[in-house]
Amino acid sequence: MVVATSEATRGGWQVWAVRALGALFVALGVMLAIGGTTLAFLGGSPYYVLAGLGLIASGVQLLRLKREGALIYAVVFALTLFWAFWEVGLRGWALVPRIIPPALMMMLVILALPTLMPGRVTARRSIGGALALAAVLVVGGVGISLRNAPVAPPLLTFPMAGIFRMDDPSLRMTGRDWPAYGGTEAARRFSPLDQITRENVGSLKRVWTAHTGDMPANPANSKYGAETTPLKIGDTLYLCSAKNILIALDAANGKERWRHDPGVSDAWIPYTAACRGVAFYEKPGTTYGEVCGRRIIEGTLDGRLIAVDANNGKPCADFGEGGEVDIKKGMGAVFPGMVSITSAPTIVRGVVVTGHQVLDGQERSAPSGVIQGFDAVTGALRWAWDMKQPEMTGLPPEGQTYARGTPNMWTTASGDEALGLVYLPMGNSAVDYWSGDRSPEEDRYATSLVAIDVTTGKPVWNFQTVHIDVWDYDLGSQATLIDFPGPGGSSVPALLLPSKQGDLYVLDRRTGKPITSVQERLAPQGGVEPDRRARTQPHSIYHTLRKPSLSEDRMWGISPVDQMLCRIQFRMANYHGFYTPPSADKPWIEYPGYNGGSDWGGIAVDPSRGVIIANYNDIPNLNRLVPRAEADAKGWTPRSQARGGSSGSKAEGAGDPQAGAPYAIDINAGWRLSGTGLSCKEPPYGGIRAIDVASGRTLWDRPFGTARRNGPFGIPSMLPVTIGTPNNGGAIITAGGILFIAAATDDLIRAIDLRTGETLWQDTLPAGGQATPITYEMGGRQYLVIMAGGHHFMETPIGDAVIAYALPER
Repeated sequence: MVVATSEATRGGWQVWAVRALGALFVALGVMLAIGGTTLAFLGGSPYYVLAGLGLIASGVQLLRLKREGALIYAVVFALTLFWAFWEVGLRGWALVPRIIPPALMMMLVILALPTLMPGRVTARRSIGGALALAAVLVVGGVGISLRNAPVAPPLLTFPMAGIFRMDDPSLRMTGRDWPAYGGTEAARRFSPLDQITRENVGSLKRVWTAHTGDMPANPANSKYGAETTPLKIGDTLYLCSAKNILIALDAANGKERWRHDPGVSDAWIPYTAACRGVAFYEKPGTTYGEVCGRRIIEGTLDGRLIAVDANNGKPCADFGEGGEVDIKKGMGAVFPGMVSITSAPTIVRGVVVTGHQVLDGQERSAPSGVIQGFDAVTGALRWAWDMKQPEMTGLPPEGQTYARGTPNMWTTASGDEALGLVYLPMGNSAVDYWSGDRSPEEDRYATSLVAIDVTTGKPVWNFQTVHIDVWDYDLGSQATLIDFPGPGGSSVPALLLPSKQGDLYVLDRRTGKPITSVQERLAPQGGVEPDRRARTQPHSIYHTLRKPSLSEDRMWGISPVDQMLCRIQFRMANYHGFYTPPSADKPWIEYPGYNGGSDWGGIAVDPSRGVIIANYNDIPNLNRLVPRAEADAKGWTPRSQARGGSSGSKAEGAGDPQAGAPYAIDINAGWRLSGTGLSCKEPPYGGIRAIDVASGRTLWDRPFGTARRNGPFGIPSMLPVTIGTPNNGGAIITAGGILFIAAATDDLIRAIDLRTGETLWQDTLPAGGQATPITYEMGGRQYLVIMAGGHHFMETPIGDAVIAYALPER
């Protein structure tokens, strides 16, 4: 019997469907062949050019309705599987773009077989074959996921607990209250409350929600992002909104008691409107009901310190002028948005110590990064530390200013009441990515932890984490104070210092000397200013959150095409591992990027168990120094010259002018591929880790954050798959063995088992949870409170909700 094979015997739409598939194969094949040739020429994998040629051959045959088209693609698919497993093994996320899209194409080829082989392959058999392949993919994916799933420790008993003197009586402790941004000035973010446990945390419910009412007119196109960590003192919560409105809430029910609006103008919003916290101060000998005996002090986006009565929110008349102090005095010209206070002040021995954010990347002559100490009662300037003019201990003489462009402290300091020291995590000089005209003082103190004598304003010691920093690795985290075990059962007053590059240092807080080993290792040389590159850089041997260097096989995407494009970018960029020097001839890869490691969320320490909790980012940046003439032609000008407008930047570093330097800077933060918006690095992009304090050993480590709010082209996938997302905001730990954290871009707040890293409970927030939560007790009930305000750069929804959780009342 002769089987008819003419097109007339084949359904019309099926023919056109197969030919459309063939045309798709040819188009993809051409892209892969051209891009693959470029990649191979650059020394990359030859797979893409070979796969492209195979797709072209298959597509041509499919256009001709020849069964050879299916056979050729089957060979391409089989070789693709072999190559994928050979290159990355069973690394789950790495296999996704290598296998899933080719497998979907294989399923389409199988469905085309009845048209290509009429009378030999039926529609039912082809559908069955496609479903069988899908089943293999699902089973294989589940198996690989299970194999790659983090293995929980059998049962952490924290054997080193009890040997640490972490209950130093000179440091305030949390308990019923949460009296400072980090819990206390020691910044441990630990509460001794234990009502909420592993056994009952699943019963947590929302008990009240309050709203600040501070929302932009157009939330879809705004620079808002409340990152507030409230304080709880007595029966009241104190917090600030995105634009510095001070609010007091009843800690039991969230009802508003008072508010004070300092009237910050939109012109003073820097990159984003954010207030991370406020400070509380009680005058010694305060009597009940004394006016401003108990006060709330905050810094504002327009560079003021505001003091109000904690009882009613009215300005404290005895503080500065009408309850406020202008920290910009002595700085010279300050254009709106260039100087802002986004972090909570630190108060030690009655001195309010504050730094400020100086808008990054604008101009070398930006306002000074001077650190100032003000009397907590009168607001009088006690001292000022200008690193380039150390003899200047107060306001500059008439006609002079604090030194411009010096490193600033934009984040929160920690303090030691007994030693009278405040610990400043310093940033970098103005113009982060060029160091040619920095002074010796800037080279010494930039990207350092500086201990200041709070009575004199003089530096006692400093410890530098990056030498001559041109990577924006400024210190963003508070140092956390502990008492570290010493020889013979003794203890050493110490602090834990996290960093953006991921290293965690243990220092003697009296002297700044490392307690655990820090090695100076050779660093890559070269770049645009080779004479300024430090020969070595410090590396902490105690612990690092940093992952191994990038390689071509770690490039990612949603398909082989965009993965190939990322590989080409990788091969075309300068990359010599950690501390690759900045370059202008072509882009360079910075890994981790400026939002890598530990940022302003800091770490949490459980003193009863001797455990550190650190959430971290693991994402690169793709940077390029832009010659001055090119930047000028693009119209990249400082904010001061743009009359309050942006410098063309969409995010920090994305087209910053760096006026006064030979180069501007253009940063692709997260190294996103144009089009899909996905990072070129394979997941995870963030994690959370438990670390043993005594040894620095990792107890457990987990990717942190699901893909539910992330996806290609900016479309949320809504998939509850743990991918590990970027995160900003910190964790807190309770004596009940639970850590609470939001921070990730999936808008979830979680309760995590301290022993295993297992998520025990979670709730969906109405906006991004890029803030550190707090816990406290009221009326015998333990509460958990988080600000769901969103984050402009993290691209999470903006909101104004303050949400409280508790167990059901008995």
